[in-house]
Amino acid sequence: MSVETHSFMDGKVHLYKRERSRFWQCSTYMSGRNHRTSTKEESLTMAKEFAREWYMAAYIGASRQKQQSRISKLLGKFDLAPTAPESTSTSRRTGKAAASGHTFREAAEKFVAEYNIITQGQRNEQVAKGHELRINVHLIPFFGDKPVKEINAGLVQEYRMKRTTEGYKGRKPSRSTLKHETVTLRLILKTAHRYGWIQQVPDISAPYKTSGKIMHRAWFSPEEYKMFYEASRKRAQNPPLERHRSLWEDLHNYILFMANTGLRPDEAARLEYRDVSIVTDEDTGERILEIEVRGKRGVGYCKSTTGAVLPFQRMQQRHPDARLTDKIFGKTRNVLINQVLADCNLKHDRDGNVRTAYSLRHTYICLRLMEGADIYQIAKNCRTSVEMIEQFYAAHIKNTLDASAINVKKTKRNKLKNKEEDSP
Repeated sequence: MSVETHSFMDGKVHLYKRERSRFWQCSTYMSGRNHRTSTKEESLTMAKEFAREWYMAAYIGASRQKQQSRISKLLGKFDLAPTAPESTSTSRRTGKAAASGHTFREAAEKFVAEYNIITQGQRNEQVAKGHELRINVHLIPFFGDKPVKEINAGLVQEYRMKRTTEGYKGRKPSRSTLKHETVTLRLILKTAHRYGWIQQVPDISAPYKTSGKIMHRAWFSPEEYKMFYEASRKRAQNPPLERHRSLWEDLHNYILFMANTGLRPDEAARLEYRDVSIVTDEDTGERILEIEVRGKRGVGYCKSTTGAVLPFQRMQQRHPDARLTDKIFGKTRNVLINQVLADCNLKHDRDGNVRTAYSLRHTYICLRLMEGADIYQIAKNCRTSVEMIEQFYAAHIKNTLDASAINVKKTKRNKLKNKEEDSP
């Protein structure tokens, strides 16, 4: 019996019609089993619409079950009783009367329960896991049983002092780590405010904060970048072990590709062969890559320089059996990158900043600015903001300063001539 089939939503949803049926059926594989239902539609267009809505409803339901399972594990980890009445649960954990109000722990549970569902498709999964990790490891141990209405700027400052002086397992947090923890804490307090547990969210921003000095991201100057990719080429041509030759060759292509596209490492790791096309640019007549990028800000687009074409073609030639859905580079091999950086003594820049795979993105932006590219177009191509580029990149690029606009001199008129002109 013949069956007509169609797949969409990246192959996750399948439509099929049996020979003796007038209705389309839809199916998907989720949570370890197949799900099927009838669309009750004869039109393919209407059936696709039904299948799309059915799949999204099933996906949200599965996500909710997964989240509830995660919450149960979290509650068990801290010996909580999720099914107990609110007042009983509060009094058990704190030993105080229920009148003391909801605790920070309850607000954190509420935030974790709703965050993944509310932000479905809008935030990367790693962001949610990062919030949950900070809650479990740092915030709950300090704020856990305190009534949420007693949390104020002073208490938050005590938390910062404790984290800064004691650290965690002997490691003191960086400024960015504390900033991320403050963001998570603020989101939990906003959750408490949304449910009426506190009247307003306190100002928990770091005190004594000034403008701070201008910092630039670790990047490679043109001379350093040349040293870096030549060192990677040498490794590819003469690998320490012959069986690792393909790894070094892929790494060399990766370095050239990244420095000519400005992709983030996580974006490059997700990149598939079907996401990249070699085209001829209408404005310049040059051959470039048009890339469909999937990263932390969703789907975006990028146009490379001509220098990215050859590394991509080499990857195609070296992997002739690769399917369109295969990853081009896959996970970044930081160990190999560090070995190449060590070869040419480029692991740290002159200010002590550590260079990583991310430094290739910074290099792309800086080199484009040095060539006089428009900062707005760079921001669009790199899927970031003009403010970020001005703060972290353009501030230390001397080519962005216009000497003709800086060294302006006012024309001085001859004072004696002025007096003669003014006399009657």
